[in-house]
Amino acid sequence: MEKLTIKSWALDDRPREKLLAKGKASLSDAELIAILIGSGNRKESAVALSKRILQSVDGNINELAKLSVEKLTTFNGIGEAKAIAIITALEIGKRRQLEAALVKPKITSSKAVFNVMQPIIGDLEHEEFWVLFLNNSNKVLAKSQISKGGLTATVVDVRILFKRAFELSSVALIVCHNHPSGKLQPSNADKQITNKIKEAGNTLDIKLLDHLIITEKAYFSFADDGLL
Repeated sequence: MEKLTIKSWALDDRPREKLLAKGKASLSDAELIAILIGSGNRKESAVALSKRILQSVDGNINELAKLSVEKLTTFNGIGEAKAIAIITALEIGKRRQLEAALVKPKITSSKAVFNVMQPIIGDLEHEEFWVLFLNNSNKVLAKSQISKGGLTATVVDVRILFKRAFELSSVALIVCHNHPSGKLQPSNADKQITNKIKEAGNTLDIKLLDHLIITEKAYFSFADDGLL
């Protein structure tokens, strides 16, 4: 019995033809992956196989991007070449996000901060603390990682943070860190760090505008929640 290739499917089930006829936005995640792998196995089409792979990560593309070649090749019909094709495509997508984040945007909301920082720290498996340094037009002058690892009030060196702010002639700051656990609720340490930076900023006339806790798909804003 031969593999079920895309050409053997009903016309409505062919993602390549669907892309040409209706555009790329019309395709589901499974259909996009099906185009990458080209064929399934003896029992299922590429779309069905792609759906099964996605189901293994609860439909989360970010989790799919973390799968190794070894893990992907455990699925019947996925060899090394197909696994590499999936990993490569998802890495290109991530790099595209990172390139967009390199543009110095004007920060107008907490959502804008999330869009800048999520590609950088949203899917990390460890915590990182970052600062956005802003000018008087709320444009990002620079982004800097201040600490890496577990977050405590002693890990973030406020002196280094404000030294960098002076070097850039920054008039405002937004601080961010990620929660690999996916929990958005701020801890006592998060609140202590926020207050410490805010008080130092008040003394130095450099305003702390917000502190965001970032996960893969969502964020918590101290400013939006009235905690600043």
